[in-house]
Amino acid sequence: MMVLLNILIVLILPFLMIGIIRKTKAFWGGRYGASIFQPLYDFIKLIKKDYVISDTTSFLFKIAPLISFTTVLIAAVFVPLITGNAIINIQSGLIIFAYLLALNKFFSLLGAMDTGSSFEGMGASREACFTTIVEPAFFMIIASAMALSGNFTFDALSKIGENSGSYGALIIIFATLALFLMVLIEGCRVPVDDPATHLELTMIHEVMILDNSGPDLALITWASGIKMLLITSLIAKIIIPVGSPFYALYYLLTIFVVSVIIGTIESSMARIRMSHIFEFIFIMTSFALVVMSLTVARVFGG
Repeated sequence: MMVLLNILIVLILPFLMIGIIRKTKAFWGGRYGASIFQPLYDFIKLIKKDYVISDTTSFLFKIAPLISFTTVLIAAVFVPLITGNAIINIQSGLIIFAYLLALNKFFSLLGAMDTGSSFEGMGASREACFTTIVEPAFFMIIASAMALSGNFTFDALSKIGENSGSYGALIIIFATLALFLMVLIEGCRVPVDDPATHLELTMIHEVMILDNSGPDLALITWASGIKMLLITSLIAKIIIPVGSPFYALYYLLTIFVVSVIIGTIESSMARIRMSHIFEFIFIMTSFALVVMSLTVARVFGG
């Protein structure tokens, strides 16, 4: 039953999350907006379409979307979803999860660069630069959780509060903020990126997938939604009380609230100038450093 619920969440909830974000943006824009199921309808429509592949691409371009999607799907089995438990709950699952996301990004970059387009190469370069800042911050958060609980599974996240004493509230707040920024960055959302942009010089992720079409584009879109869902699930694991009998309800509420906040942010502010994006991403690093500093103070009695 647990496995079935988690599979259903991965299949459906990423589309609903994107749909809620769009619905929120429509609300703040004074419009009714499309159904929250519209991203799912778009996915089905793309699956039915045919491929359009450039003659300049190699086999890497053809397999990159499938491998990128597969890595995110495998990463999902290590993350606690609606049941509060992962399908595969093993030691160092946090580390495996991080490297699977890195593998997803690697093949996404390969697919973009394989087109031979300097334009897509520019987007790949920007995406790679952002990842080099995000990953160390993420590892600082998970290392802090492990140090506080002595646990090397995702259960370490839920035990931050009970093992950090008087520092618990601060650690939870800053870890949650850091992961929320990671959702914006890895999900290619405003203010870092804009999935609806058509301005060539400011495109990042969208420019990387300009040559993808049909089922390939559908898989890329689905993988992006799953990635946002998985990182948001980590936030849920941190803030939902351990052993809560209403974990599933709180989990869905967390997904909904995060989606509404993202939609509100995208409606209330513009994208940051390209030269200032790195400064914004370093805010996540700053929050992660605060979490690590508080963890050191707790562990060594500072």
